[in-house]
Amino acid sequence: MRILISPAKKMRVDTDSFAAPSLPAFLSETERLLTALRAMTPAQLQKLWKCNDSIAALNQARLDTMDLHRQLTPAILSYEGIQYQYMAPGVFDRQALDYVSTHLRILSGFYGVLRPFDGVTPYRLEMAAPLSVDGAKDLYTFWGDKLARALAAETDLVVNLASKEYSKAVLPHLPTHVQVLTCTFGELKGDKVVEKGTMCKMARGEMVRWMAEHNVQQAEALQAFDRLGYRFSPAHSRAEHYVYLKEDV
Repeated sequence: MRILISPAKKMRVDTDSFAAPSLPAFLSETERLLTALRAMTPAQLQKLWKCNDSIAALNQARLDTMDLHRQLTPAILSYEGIQYQYMAPGVFDRQALDYVSTHLRILSGFYGVLRPFDGVTPYRLEMAAPLSVDGAKDLYTFWGDKLARALAAETDLVVNLASKEYSKAVLPHLPTHVQVLTCTFGELKGDKVVEKGTMCKMARGEMVRWMAEHNVQQAEALQAFDRLGYRFSPAHSRAEHYVYLKEDV
């Protein structure tokens, strides 16, 4: 089993909590992306990043001094978004750390796919960013089937907790022998399941924490997830798509 999650825009440096024992598997591709980004003007970068002047200046400075090999932060501690706050890896016990080290994979526009303790440096590059590199029109084309092939070599079951922006860099390319289970967290509005962005991020992080605490190894075990008011809904679920509905409080 491999669990897929998205990264977060906001990142931090933490070289003290845990060592980063490994480098990302696709570092040569990351180096090519870094070269392409450094060749862009500040105005082009800000348009690519879709951010304000302050954030653009911060990330321009990061590009100018970026070192992909030294002073790195384990990926799981580097991202600061809501999903990671609810996962709370900084307080995992040894068993939970071992679990995510084996089972969790973080998708990234810049790094491709990351193991939790791969060393990374703060960057800004979303998977959907229209960056042309090496003749590829965008990052989906740049990464192609590389990420899917790497995952297929590790497992025959992918639990998809990533956003559509990131999951579509992998799922369309997976071979047929790899089972994909996508989890949706929503609320019933009439007869439709409606997802709310912030709540989804909270639930995805909480599910990773729950899986690590319970050492989940089989897809069916996920039906027991019951955090943040969500419960598995058999009526809305299929073998390849589990739906969790938030109960009225």
